[in-house]
Amino acid sequence: MYARLLRYLRPYLWPHFAAAIACMVLYSASSGIVPYLVRSLVDDVLARGDREMLRLVPGLIVLVFLVRGAVNFGQAYLGEWVGQHIVYDLRRDLDDKIQHLPVATFDRVASGTILSRITTDVLLVRQALTEGAAAMIRDATTVAVLVGVAFYLDFELAVVAFLVFPLIVLPLQRLSRKMRALSRRGLDSLGNLSALVQETILGNRVVKAFGMEAYEKQRFDVESRRLLKTYLRAARIKAFTTPMMEVLAAFGIAGVLWVGGESVIGGGRTTGGFIAFLSTLVLLYEPFKKLVRTNNIVQTGLGAARRIFDLLDMPGEPSQAGGVRINGLHDAIRFEHVSFAYGDEPVLHDACLEIRAGEVVALVGPSGGGKSTIADLIPRFYEVSAGRITLDGIDLRDIDLQSLRANIAVVTQFTFLFNDTVRANIAYGSLDRSQEEIEAAARAANAHEFILQLPNGYDTVVGELGVQLSGGQRQRIAIARALLKNAPILILDEATSALDAESERLVQRAIERLMAGRTTLVIAHRLSTIRRADRIVVVADGRIVESGTHEELLARGQLYKRLHDMQFEELGEEGGRAH
Repeated sequence: MYARLLRYLRPYLWPHFAAAIACMVLYSASSGIVPYLVRSLVDDVLARGDREMLRLVPGLIVLVFLVRGAVNFGQAYLGEWVGQHIVYDLRRDLDDKIQHLPVATFDRVASGTILSRITTDVLLVRQALTEGAAAMIRDATTVAVLVGVAFYLDFELAVVAFLVFPLIVLPLQRLSRKMRALSRRGLDSLGNLSALVQETILGNRVVKAFGMEAYEKQRFDVESRRLLKTYLRAARIKAFTTPMMEVLAAFGIAGVLWVGGESVIGGGRTTGGFIAFLSTLVLLYEPFKKLVRTNNIVQTGLGAARRIFDLLDMPGEPSQAGGVRINGLHDAIRFEHVSFAYGDEPVLHDACLEIRAGEVVALVGPSGGGKSTIADLIPRFYEVSAGRITLDGIDLRDIDLQSLRANIAVVTQFTFLFNDTVRANIAYGSLDRSQEEIEAAARAANAHEFILQLPNGYDTVVGELGVQLSGGQRQRIAIARALLKNAPILILDEATSALDAESERLVQRAIERLMAGRTTLVIAHRLSTIRRADRIVVVADGRIVESGTHEELLARGQLYKRLHDMQFEELGEEGGRAH
């Protein structure tokens, strides 16, 4: 993991990070000069009355601190420059990974937990790599310089002072491992909390409609309390490290005071030398304490890095780069003994289906029977568990994924619109199209008139998930988007099921224009909408049980007829109640 983190630092090692390190070394080295100046002040100026040194020492002190200020600014700015570039690179890699994750991953992992990795976790890694690494280098260098100065000034007192060092380091190693584990656990909990809040915001109308505010508050409180407990455990470790270090260090300082004091009284050491040694220990205390604090930052960052790398290591879509590139459908799409399972749950069993070029094929059947799964397998949103699907005789897995999807347009019941303008939503996937082409697609989708009535026409921002528009309006924009893409293969998944009669009439007309000249797979719950399909395929319990025209299937008197009769009986009853 350390090597992977350093790969993000490597592009900026020269000159920026190297210059930051140089500034840190200069800053640390300047700390070692101060004890010498203190000794000279005591032994030469105060004890011997050396006026020349009196004039020299204050000026040197000012010069030292001017240098310290300049190099401190340099390391702070350069460290931040490197840190922000690392954040940029990490987020870019994460976004690239997210764009290429399979649909199955998003079925399994909450979006909030993914979002927390690209926001919170990346910042913690930046802090560990730049602020943490910079502080560790600076403070470790300072400690090393001052330890060297201490041994140079008085070897015996230095040995006495640093006898307690192993007693400090060993507990710190154990506490570091605990901090890393707690950091990861806390970030996991924070991701869950983000997912929960996101879900509540997106589903706020359902929450209010069912009066579930108290229930959602309870769910939030449970996750918040779990996060609180984790953070408090981490806080206890952080709070314990400094006093532990101070208490153990006090034994070393007490030993120095005892041995050194006896020696000064007995004439074995000069007062200036002893004070210089003590000032070295005083200067040593702060960077050593900072090292302990920085270690907590680094351990938190390592926990975040593990979560980031877990996401980056998730298997992506098998893009089949360099695979066969296609241009339309000329023969047929064939399902050859295809089976599929969501995890361990079988959904499709030994399906055989042919969709010929230019044909309109409708899938009908009970909910959960496998209709949408068949549709999702064609653009390879999921990979088949057994068998194969071919397009013009070529296995879909041998076709370049981008090329395959460029030839397919999808319109579903759950229309997703981006929080952008109407124009941008229609042109999504066809960004190079002109305004005239966008308007032509909108007219064909029966959307142009209502778009012109919006506050800013085609420049109206539709809101998150298209909340500013009605269901029928959203659906017509989705159809306009598909028309503009002009793909030869069209998949319509319950595209009119959630609409009122007037909206359905407008959308149905738009769909008929969209289907013209295209190979179309239609999934519909309302059988009245698919009577004119070239072929109707009945899917139940993951199996294809019937296939034929509307009239043929009615004549057979099997599942399709039962579904047909059931729906039209319900419609008759509703009509009777209406009268």
